[in-house]
Amino acid sequence: MHNRSPRPTSPVRRALNRTLLALCLTSPWVAAPAAAQNQTLNLYSARHYPGDEALYDAFTRATGITIRRVDSDDAGIVARLRAEGAASPADVVLLVDAARMAAADAQGLFLPIRSAKLEAAVPAHLRAAATPQGTTWFGFSTRARVIVYDPLRVKAEDVATYEQLSHPKLKGLLCTRSGSHPYNLSLFATVIERLGDEKGQAWLNGLVANMARPPQGGDTDQIRAVASGECGVALTNSYYLARLINSDKPEDRRVVERVRVMFPNQASTGTHVNIAGAAVARHSKNVDAAVRFLEFLATPEAQQYFANSNNEYPAVPGVKLDNPALRSMGGTDFKAETIPLSTVAKNLTKVQQMLDRAGFR
Repeated sequence: MHNRSPRPTSPVRRALNRTLLALCLTSPWVAAPAAAQNQTLNLYSARHYPGDEALYDAFTRATGITIRRVDSDDAGIVARLRAEGAASPADVVLLVDAARMAAADAQGLFLPIRSAKLEAAVPAHLRAAATPQGTTWFGFSTRARVIVYDPLRVKAEDVATYEQLSHPKLKGLLCTRSGSHPYNLSLFATVIERLGDEKGQAWLNGLVANMARPPQGGDTDQIRAVASGECGVALTNSYYLARLINSDKPEDRRVVERVRVMFPNQASTGTHVNIAGAAVARHSKNVDAAVRFLEFLATPEAQQYFANSNNEYPAVPGVKLDNPALRSMGGTDFKAETIPLSTVAKNLTKVQQMLDRAGFR
């Protein structure tokens, strides 16, 4: 489960208010058809961000479709869908990692759909591979897997790529959360897809050899450990750092001042990005409204909301950011990796076995 966002600073709050106003005024569904009135959409969500309520309210105001939400973590949602089977009331499923989306898809929990709007808006590498029946899931926001480092101990040119994290010159400096956490598994699976098994195993071995401490904690803990001097370099999702940048707490400001951020592999394959994604539930009783909700999430206004409310990057290209923290980290002007996230799932079991061989807990 994610940490909750700190209370946004006034520039972020103003940006969020502007985005919500735009959602209400410019949504293509403002003039909702009569048939949409009094409909209810059942949403199973692994997103636990308080600000998302405002996004759902904007959809209801624009369409007349009420959202009834069930919250759990990704594993809990998948278990519930499997237990409910054809009797499940779920219409839309929101999960927060591509590997989790792909794994749930492999269990037959999503309904393939066809939507010209979604196919035009969401890049192919951020959604499931299309089949003759349609596409099962789509990414609607992204987060970059970045490197944070202590500039007093580590040179920027020594952490310019993921591959360099295994170099002996970083011995005793690396911190990370568990290798088995989906955020790391998704990154490792894509790196190994590029490197191949032999080089990939050597890379994982090198990461373990460079550890400053056993893997522990979450991404924010890694950032704080670099700032405190316990580590010299760490992996984190971009929005955890953005939350600290946007925070008005003095202790968070001190952390931000002590670290630097690197978007890896800019001269080669690009920085790894993961998604929060959505799908229509396999046994949805309200498919038209479910597709409509997914299409709503891909509108520029909703995409701006993801960035302004939760420090995520838009999945739809060309959406402008109005978030000071993301702008200070370079906005969207970084090269992102384009290996299809739908390929991640096929590597997960193999990668976990490779982690076990490396002794990466």
